[in-house]
Amino acid sequence: MHTPGVLVKNHGPIAWGKTPDEAVHNAVVMEQVAKMAFVAYQVNPHLTMNPLLVEKHFSRKHGPNAYYGQKK
Repeated sequence: MHTPGVLVKNHGPIAWGKTPDEAVHNAVVMEQVAKMAFVAYQVNPHLTMNPLLVEKHFSRKHGPNAYYGQKK
């Protein structure tokens, strides 16, 4: 459940969740993120992502010492 969906080339998003409503929500979020990425690449075709920053944001929510986004 760390990654509640995927984008597939020439296909719509594939999403899952604990409930059907959650899966639809995750699909809508993915569509919006994809739209933002599309616009960002139109503005700067040489845009890249820093792998260390990606790992930091993933680990702070899902790593062994997670401290962000925890539900209690």
